Amino acid sequence: MRVARMGTSFRPVTAALLLCLLLPLVFAAPNDGLVRIGIKKRKFDQNNRVAAQLGSKEGELLNSSVRKYRFRGNLGDAETDIVTLKNYMDAQYFGEIGIGTPAQTFTVIFDTGSSNLWVPSSKCYFSLACYFHPKYKSSKSSTYKQNGKSAAIQYGTGAISGFFSEDSVKVGNIVVKDVQFIEATKEPGITFLAAKFDGILGLGFQEISVGNAVPVWYDMIEQGLINEPVFSFWLNRNADAEQGGELVFGGVDPNHFVGEHTYVPVTQKGYWQFDMGDVLVGGKSTGFCSGGCAAIADSGTSLLAGPTAIIAEVNHAIGATGVVSQECKLVVSQYGETIIRMLLARDEPLKICSQIGLCEFDGSRGVSMGIQSVVNENIEKAVRATSDATCSACEMAVVWMQNKLKQNETQEQIIDYANDLCDRIPSPMGESAVDCGGMSTMPNVSFTIAGKVFDLTPEQYVLKIGEGAAAQCISGFTAIDVPPPRGPLWILGDVFMGRYHTVFDYGNLRIGFAEAA
Repeated sequence: MRVARMGTSFRPVTAALLLCLLLPLVFAAPNDGLVRIGIKKRKFDQNNRVAAQLGSKEGELLNSSVRKYRFRGNLGDAETDIVTLKNYMDAQYFGEIGIGTPAQTFTVIFDTGSSNLWVPSSKCYFSLACYFHPKYKSSKSSTYKQNGKSAAIQYGTGAISGFFSEDSVKVGNIVVKDVQFIEATKEPGITFLAAKFDGILGLGFQEISVGNAVPVWYDMIEQGLINEPVFSFWLNRNADAEQGGELVFGGVDPNHFVGEHTYVPVTQKGYWQFDMGDVLVGGKSTGFCSGGCAAIADSGTSLLAGPTAIIAEVNHAIGATGVVSQECKLVVSQYGETIIRMLLARDEPLKICSQIGLCEFDGSRGVSMGIQSVVNENIEKAVRATSDATCSACEMAVVWMQNKLKQNETQEQIIDYANDLCDRIPSPMGESAVDCGGMSTMPNVSFTIAGKVFDLTPEQYVLKIGEGAAAQCISGFTAIDVPPPRGPLWILGDVFMGRYHTVFDYGNLRIGFAEAA
């Protein structure tokens, strides 16, 4: 689905997913030269969850492929097209900023997976959501500068449109001058109506900024307002703690982490993207990323998103239940024995599905990408959708069966295992239920970054909703499939960033992770 453009070409933002809501709190900053934004946690409740699911269903109507990211061309190209997953009303970390002189206060998500700042406009007349949030009034600000260029952002579960303006923005204890931001005049849908935030402040690179607007944090650096071109997140995962965490501009707070950071270079500006190695479940390789995967550190995503093949393995290991995939079971029953024979014959795993005719794929890129067809477009889309589902099911089966062959299991055991994993594929919007009482038997799930293994325990990746007998638990993992050359891709959201203090170092184009204090 191509994102609507209103008067300017742009590159849309990335993806998000599922969990709690937080309430903003700004703390007085110590005199250490750092700019601090405090955040306070609001416990996730069932009402939020229901509203989030409604928003997700609405998104499915907008786009039947809401679980896919699609990339066309390079990030710098106007043709880049990403179908996003961001269900922002489930995002966790909020803080307060001020726009204008005197400052008008707004609650925003600090999102490393996008690059624009937007808030509701006083000129938003026909969207119900605008009547439930404060609105920016340019006539009340002595530092307002007219811009007027139109812009729009389409998310998987909502959209905003409006126009650019310029004004001063107060972040923590500093004032950033002449910031380009979007005044949202349309916020259709339930996502923004029910959300506990007013807008979004993007912390990604300018390469993915709508209208090529300069991100706020670029302006902080350019205007000499922070000590170093660095910002860092400490996210407190203790649901009962008063302080939800802290976003620090200009450096790092040594009280927020223990030990040393492990740094990895940014591989492509746009998102905070880096190369990641193998994913382990209970200390054993899942196989899918043993040759490397791309990953994004995204504070605007609540969960951990990764390739469906691995997520199904993780869900199997932790006993999570999803939706049965008939396509997956069909592939296993009809082609399972053939796949095993080809693996035993040492055929190249990446090419097996194309060799048996289930994928138009040569192991490094989709050979059908960009092919022009003379057939009716609607028929082509329907055929391609069916073909993609079959291909994805085959690719997952190859990974699963390859792992089990390494463990010297029999053909019957491997087929049974693959069928079981088909049952563990997450539901269309990613949610998988977990037995709250079974966490003591669940394995650690680990990620390899720069040669170091970063563990997540069940207590860290299982998300609890409610208390006592009424409590429900969901898996912190959800599926997203990004094709080569940009994928396979992982999105490390707040589940990971809560466990590991994260440094975004623009000066050295690198990302650092250390155990959070």
